Amino acid sequence: MTVKNPGLSRKPRRMGIDRKRSLEAYIFLIPWLIGVCLFFAYPIFVSIRLSFSKIVSFKGLITEWVGLTNFEYIFFYDINFMPTFLQVVYDTLLNTPLCMVFSLVIAILINRKMVGRGFFRTAFFIPVLLGSGYIMKQLLGMGVDGTTITTGIMVPKLISDLIGPSITAVVQGFLDRITVVLWKSGVQIVLFLAGLQGISGSLYEAAKVDGATEWEMFWKITLPMITPIILMNMVYTIVAFFTDGTNPMVDYIKKVNFTNQQYEYGAAMSWVYFVFALILCLMCILLMRRHVYDSGAKN
Repeated sequence: MTVKNPGLSRKPRRMGIDRKRSLEAYIFLIPWLIGVCLFFAYPIFVSIRLSFSKIVSFKGLITEWVGLTNFEYIFFYDINFMPTFLQVVYDTLLNTPLCMVFSLVIAILINRKMVGRGFFRTAFFIPVLLGSGYIMKQLLGMGVDGTTITTGIMVPKLISDLIGPSITAVVQGFLDRITVVLWKSGVQIVLFLAGLQGISGSLYEAAKVDGATEWEMFWKITLPMITPIILMNMVYTIVAFFTDGTNPMVDYIKKVNFTNQQYEYGAAMSWVYFVFALILCLMCILLMRRHVYDSGAKN
């Protein structure tokens, strides 16, 4: 009597869909991880060391450990850091939800069947292409006539004289904000379009059969299905505003580093700025984690 080896009768174990997705994610992350290790790991280490040190000699970058002295100077002695930092935080927290709402509305509109849909999709993405160049970044900071282009549409003088300076300031602030939102929403619109096109049309057809209105389908189908895109766009928008080329905080850090040559103090400011942006992004992820739709989740 022969005894079969139980190990030979076992079928090869198939990889589950969750493990496949994780493996695909790691494969796509490998080039980024290699790049970080080769090109960014050492500069990050040097930057952290500089933030807690004082440069004794630039030759060989000899430093002396000073602890939290640079960070104390940031919060207790620097009269420019906190006002500039708070202004950037205020603008980011105000512009981010505006960009999210505007880009979602535009994406829904240009996702519908309409004449000239391709033209409108291109038109809303053009600012992203133009704003990526060095010359356009300079123009965004200062116009040829000495006015800031990012302040947007100027209130005509005739209207300004009629409504008075106080109301003019409110209207001008609104126009400035709208211009920034229009200029910074191109990538978000494209991402929302991709998310909307990934929603199965059978869901909307079934909802229409049940008598659902457009408003109900938006809240019950569209919004829950694109919550992953909303989270991604939110994090992207926060990072984009914090690292924008016209950001006064970034300009101030560059001035301290390269104009004043206070590299250790500039490194300390950079890490304070970076840690706050990181905490803000993590808060958004934690707050939205329970509301993000996962197609692979098990009931």
